[in-house]
Amino acid sequence: MELCVAAGYAAAMILRMSTALACVLAFGSSADADSFKAPPLRKGTPVSIQGYGKQNPACLSWTDGCVLCTTDTAGKAQCSTPGIACQPHGLTCKALGSK
Repeated sequence: MELCVAAGYAAAMILRMSTALACVLAFGSSADADSFKAPPLRKGTPVSIQGYGKQNPACLSWTDGCVLCTTDTAGKAQCSTPGIACQPHGLTCKALGSK
């Protein structure tokens, strides 16, 4: 009898977790909608993630999906360290300033 109760409890927990995950996947995917689009880069000019801030002085915070950079009070880029297995993608401005 106790085994049936435990199995029923486990099944109910799995159902609740599956429902919660489905809700997050269905409604949580619009989190990037408020992020800014990066301005187009000049053709033929590769830009480092640190150099992006110099080319876009109005952008105060930017990322490539692995590294997050911000501009300090002296105007220099301060960037985080990427994870070992991170695959960077297009640069995106996350916060615009008044410059």
